[in-house]
Amino acid sequence: MAIIEAERLRKVFTRGQRLFGRKRSDAPVNVEAVRDLSFRIEPGEFVGFLGPNGAGKSTTIKMMTGILHPTSGRVTVDGLSPQADRVRLALRIGVVFGQRTQLWWDLPLRESFRILRAMYRVPPVDFRRRMEMLTELLGLDAFMDMPVRQLSLGQRMRGELAGALLHGPRVLFLDEPTIGLDVTAKAALRQFLRSLNAEVGTTVILTTHDMTDVEELCQRILVINQGTQVFDGSLAELHERVGMPSALRATFREPPDMSRLSDAGGRRSSPDIRVTVLEDGRTVHAEFNRLTCPAPQVLERLRAAGEIVDFSMQEPRLETIIQQFY
Repeated sequence: MAIIEAERLRKVFTRGQRLFGRKRSDAPVNVEAVRDLSFRIEPGEFVGFLGPNGAGKSTTIKMMTGILHPTSGRVTVDGLSPQADRVRLALRIGVVFGQRTQLWWDLPLRESFRILRAMYRVPPVDFRRRMEMLTELLGLDAFMDMPVRQLSLGQRMRGELAGALLHGPRVLFLDEPTIGLDVTAKAALRQFLRSLNAEVGTTVILTTHDMTDVEELCQRILVINQGTQVFDGSLAELHERVGMPSALRATFREPPDMSRLSDAGGRRSSPDIRVTVLEDGRTVHAEFNRLTCPAPQVLERLRAAGEIVDFSMQEPRLETIIQQFY
């Protein structure tokens, strides 16, 4: 049974139309933020939920957590309707928003956890066990007694994660959890999330603009744009679907004879491969579509120009691939 299931999910916001800066209440405008969105997420999956600003990601997350009600369609999380069973669902999910906090600003971090324990009615034995685990994995000991307002952003995000996991949720929603963090803090956070998913089996839904988060953490990628789904699959499948621009860079012992690369029509490049000689005169950069022109075929073609002493492959950056869907 899927732990999250959305079927033909749709959300429409009605906004007043503006004319010369004045709001006209008699001319409302319907904005379709999410339309006909369907997907299933299985227990234990780590899913990257991606899309440009305004794509409908946050709206969908808010419908999955019960903050917003769908205009039509349905969504269930752990067998519950987020809208009809919001209180029960709150005990089964954890939510971390990068720009919002669930901690108490002027209280020591430890006191925030105690308040959250009472709110979620976590039994004392479970609370102690989880706090020991989270304190060790997230390295909270050094700042447990500091007021939240004095914590660095990285420390606060670790506290936010601990707070979201105190009640042992089956599903964790993360919205830009690494935004603003330095390289060290990001690496520590990613390692924790990997362990949480692999060892505890927590289902994680991640929205982020940091493609390194996606590459290092997500087993599956779901891309939406203008409220509709444009891709659902693995990172490898995403690479295969886009194809371009894979690249191969070859270094020749002597300047290559580029005339040998020409096809029957005298063209050095073709629709499947574009060849450029770099400034040193011995290095050739070839861009190609792996779906229609595999890398071994490109390398064999380059060998016709001379003796190759070194070569390397360059895969397209994930940002470039995702842009194809935007």
